Amino acid sequence: MAFAEKVTSALIAARIGAGMAVRRVTAGPSLAERLAAIPTRGLPLARPATVHWDEYAIPFIEAETDEDAAVALGVAHAHLRLGQMEIMRRLATGRLAEMLGPAAVEMDRGLRILGFGRPVPAMLAAMPADTRRWVEAFAAGISHYVRHVAALPAEFALLGLRRESWTAADILTIGRMASADCNWVILFNLLKLRRRPDWPTTWRALAGQEGATFHAGDHELAGGLGDLATRTARSGSNAVAVAGARSASGGALMAADPHLNLMLPNLWLAAGLRCPSYHMCGLMLPGLPFVAIGRNPRVAWSGTALQSASTDLFDAGGLPARPSGGGRIAVRWGMSRGAARRDTPLGPLLSDASILGLSDPVALKWMGHLPSDEMTAWLRLAQARDWAGFVAAADGIAVPGQHLLYADAAGHVGKLTVCRLPRRPSRPPADAVLPPAEVRHWTAFVTTRDLPQIYDPPGGIVVSANEKPRHAGVPIGLFFPGRDRFLRLHRLLRGRARLRLDDLAALQRDVQAEGAALTAAWLGRRLDDHPLAGRLARWDGAYRAEASEPLLFERLLCRLHGLAHGEDGESAYWASWNPAALTRRRLAALPPERLEAELRRAADEVLAEGRESWGDLHRLRLSHVLGMVPGLGRLFRFTDLPAAGGNETLMKTAHGLAPAGRHPVRYGANARFLADLADPDATRVVLLGGQDGWLGSENFLDQLAPWRDGRSIRLPLRLETVRATFSHRTVLLS
Repeated sequence: MAFAEKVTSALIAARIGAGMAVRRVTAGPSLAERLAAIPTRGLPLARPATVHWDEYAIPFIEAETDEDAAVALGVAHAHLRLGQMEIMRRLATGRLAEMLGPAAVEMDRGLRILGFGRPVPAMLAAMPADTRRWVEAFAAGISHYVRHVAALPAEFALLGLRRESWTAADILTIGRMASADCNWVILFNLLKLRRRPDWPTTWRALAGQEGATFHAGDHELAGGLGDLATRTARSGSNAVAVAGARSASGGALMAADPHLNLMLPNLWLAAGLRCPSYHMCGLMLPGLPFVAIGRNPRVAWSGTALQSASTDLFDAGGLPARPSGGGRIAVRWGMSRGAARRDTPLGPLLSDASILGLSDPVALKWMGHLPSDEMTAWLRLAQARDWAGFVAAADGIAVPGQHLLYADAAGHVGKLTVCRLPRRPSRPPADAVLPPAEVRHWTAFVTTRDLPQIYDPPGGIVVSANEKPRHAGVPIGLFFPGRDRFLRLHRLLRGRARLRLDDLAALQRDVQAEGAALTAAWLGRRLDDHPLAGRLARWDGAYRAEASEPLLFERLLCRLHGLAHGEDGESAYWASWNPAALTRRRLAALPPERLEAELRRAADEVLAEGRESWGDLHRLRLSHVLGMVPGLGRLFRFTDLPAAGGNETLMKTAHGLAPAGRHPVRYGANARFLADLADPDATRVVLLGGQDGWLGSENFLDQLAPWRDGRSIRLPLRLETVRATFSHRTVLLS
């Protein structure tokens, strides 16, 4: 039987119940069967290393040397996520056409122009010896698994992948891709608008300059801003640190829920380890050998995206451009193609990437193209014992920019603004594309030590939700989301003493959007005696799956977008990180009689559409990355569930304009982390989906129920607790 047919026959049985639909694999391997497949002999180890596994396939590594721990960690990552990691490696290096055929050639050309691997040789050359040994040992563990595992994940056969060893350069290139500037989705789309006559006004407004207003014509912001990249890259993540004086245990508390694309496997995996230099646990990105959200016995760390301005675009019309290689693009089911790219003195010629559709020559200068050593920084963060060590380690992070939170066992909390930026002037740029002379600002840099810090604030609470930093003294960025989530976290925590982890877990499931409630009440007052007016006025802004009010409100906003932004209103929705605030401002600026007439017409249409609840139309559809493969894609879509939450709720489930039909949630909260620093074993995690990326395994989707119920999984640090509670063991031998 052909492999695809085997997948089809073994994959999915439907189960319907209690308002939810989950497709599950009925013939997948058990945890014990999966662990038995790990190749355990012949590894590059000095001493045996033990991987303890709990019932959710979370590993905790025990090793006598640092390098042995890194090898074992590489084996664990490969075992859980090899298919996902191989796709990430090809994405980072512009090798998608090897998997997807001719349709991906232009995407590969664009990825190679972006060049995530450009700084990697210099990064490796400058890396401290202990960090390099750690990364190389991690790659060696992955390579051993790839070479010796008997059965490969389904991705290999379906995407035409071959066994390839891993290198330290692969690891760093994936790390650079994970550090891509989140503002690119805004900047690249804005470039398409620069030929419009109203461009200067549009740029000033979107760049956050005070007092700017949009041109009031019917075609503002037309053209390409609603593309898929922008739709799936909305801003997100929440993090909270609570001082020991405010906690029930006396130790500081940490809570984090990152917001990323929703897919299977999850973009995080949970793990822990103990070796001579490191004792840590938390959430890791597959293929990267450090804990990005986690803790050691004394310190915990988490963060949210900063939206820092780590990119400048330059007018390259008068600059020399020279070929810089790029190699050839191997194409599945086709002939290989050239991937020539051109560089200018200010960076790669971005306009050579036809997939971006740019007409003018533009050069990209990105902080991530300069060598920096985030790997050492993250490993030193994991070793920090106090605030001073934490700050010193964080100063090594150049990209991506982050709000980085701190908590420790002594009860202290803090917050850093972490990034490396050109020392630009305080005035906002006059355009999205700068004249070449502005590159002079790239000769001196601002680092974490120059930026705002908070340590033990009087209220004992530190919060981050991608908010714009205040009182930085230097320009940090241009595009920031609204402060709704940031303010909501503060309001929920204000005045509450003796907080516990369960209190912070409840925050992570909060679905009330206070800004939406205010907007709904404002609209309701203008509807006067309309039947919809009272429902809008009484709504508290809670996006509960079973409630109808959020659906009524979102449908009403959908109809008002054309009024607010012109006939290309949806483009305006995707033109900034804070589309809701933009819409409110635009509606308030309209003549009252016009607004009220259009509002009544829209309200009549909304009431005529039906009586569904928000969850009837707002759906959590988790798909494996193979769900994008034509023909076979439908086999890899696993859930269709009612989803609570919305764009600006703490439990983010992001969406675009809400039309009459169902719409999927493709971006939002995808993992949760909780830690009480008073107890090394008081750490809890849960993933939206499961830990194991093997299609249909026992642990492929087993955390979905705990996620939906608000439960989490204990992840202890004490070795004696791990040995007593993690019931499976894999002993790795040389």
